[in-house]
Amino acid sequence: MLDVGKIRAITIDLDDTLWPIWPTIERAEKALHHWLCEHAPMTAALFANPAALRDIRAEMTGARPDLKHDMSALRRESIRLALYRAGEDPQMADPAFEVFFAERQRVTLFEDALPALEYLSARYPLVALSNGNADLHRIGLAHLFRASICAREFGVGKPDPRIFHAAAGAAETMPQHILHIGDDATLDALGALNAGMQAAWLNRSDAIWPHEQEPHIELAHLGDLSDLIP
Repeated sequence: MLDVGKIRAITIDLDDTLWPIWPTIERAEKALHHWLCEHAPMTAALFANPAALRDIRAEMTGARPDLKHDMSALRRESIRLALYRAGEDPQMADPAFEVFFAERQRVTLFEDALPALEYLSARYPLVALSNGNADLHRIGLAHLFRASICAREFGVGKPDPRIFHAAAGAAETMPQHILHIGDDATLDALGALNAGMQAAWLNRSDAIWPHEQEPHIELAHLGDLSDLIP
C-alpha cells in the first residue's frame, strides 16, 4: 500500500508516461526523411522506409555498445552510417539529426499529464527520470521540475538502482522518501522498488503485472493521484 506520509519528493518517467512516444518518433522520422530527400537524396532512396533506418540503428547498437544509454548519439551515428553507405557526406548527419531531434520534442501530452504535473509540483519537488532523450526545456515543462536525470548524461539507465539514487540526490532526500511514477513495469516500477523507493505503476492499457514483487499503487490515470495525495 502507498504510504503518502513518507513522500517528500516524486520522480517521474517521461516517454509513455506523460506522452505517447511512438507517434512522436514516427513524426520525427518522417521529418528526417523529408530532409534527406532534399539534402541527401541517395540516402533517402536507400532508406526510404523508416524501418530501414531503424534496422541500421539496431546494427549500430550492436556495433557501439558505448552508446547504449545515449539515444541522441545512437541516432546521430546511425544517420551518419546511412549517409556513408549511400555514398553521401557523413558530415550531414549533424544537421539531419537536429531535424529529427527538434520534431522529437514536439510531443502531445496525455490529457491527464499537465494537470497532474501542476498538482504534484505544487506539493513536492519533481525530478524527471528517463532513459530517453526528451528535452524538458524544448517541450516547455522544465519549470515544473526540480531536476532532470537521464541515462545519457548519467551513464546508466533504469532499472539500475544507481540512476534512481541519483534522482533522489537531485531531490535532496533519501530513496525511501521518493515516490516514482512510470509506465514500464520493469524499468520504472520494479526498478524503483529495488532502489528502495515507493513505486506507482501507471497502467494505461490494463496490462497484467508481470513480477512477483508488486508496486505500492497501480494507476489507470495520472489524475488518480489527486485523490491519493492531498
